[in-house]
Amino acid sequence: MVRDGYWYGISLVVVAVAVALLTHSWGWAALPLLLAAFFLWFFRDPERLIPQAAGLVVSPADGKVTSIERITTPEGERTRISIFLSVFNVHVNRAPVAGLVRAVRYQEGAFVNAMDAASADRNEQNICVMEADGGYEIVFKQIAGLLARRIVFRYKAGDRLERGQRVGLIKFGSRTDLLLPAETDVRVRLGATVQGGSSILAYVAAPVTARSAHIEVSQQALNQMQEQPR
Repeated sequence: MVRDGYWYGISLVVVAVAVALLTHSWGWAALPLLLAAFFLWFFRDPERLIPQAAGLVVSPADGKVTSIERITTPEGERTRISIFLSVFNVHVNRAPVAGLVRAVRYQEGAFVNAMDAASADRNEQNICVMEADGGYEIVFKQIAGLLARRIVFRYKAGDRLERGQRVGLIKFGSRTDLLLPAETDVRVRLGATVQGGSSILAYVAAPVTARSAHIEVSQQALNQMQEQPR
């Protein structure tokens, strides 16, 4: 469980006990006890089995895939996958790929319904740019919704993340967006229910330049071996 759940849960249990003592009735304490149970359940943090094959992009969050589209950004065309989180979903976020955090930026904004396409640009959000081990760049956005009022991201530029690693959470209903290379092979369908860290969203092959460099280095090593005296 996320630590916040204990704080909310224990605080509300204390309130319930105080109400019961003051009113001499546990009936009035029912509401804070129900709220305590809800928060303990909401901040659950289950273990997940993380896929290990190279090039896979896993879901950064639990929820429903609400959009798969190609968009134009200042850096060129990208494939965007959006996931909506209701209050009933696990809200712990996980790294979609293994790689280095290149930049983290928090953007203040509105609290439009996370199902609205405008929320991707207008809402309060945390933007993480990662360089995946495959040599490509992805952008991972944690976007606030109508109820979400706090976004947590625990890492900074220069940190290394592993695929499926816990990176933070969004408190209450919200949305996450992934911006992937335009040539991404999407492996999830619109409307699918996904789990953070374990559901495969896409496959991204290493860029041609990266593959070429690898081939060139391998060829040089082979030539050196052939030139060595026997």
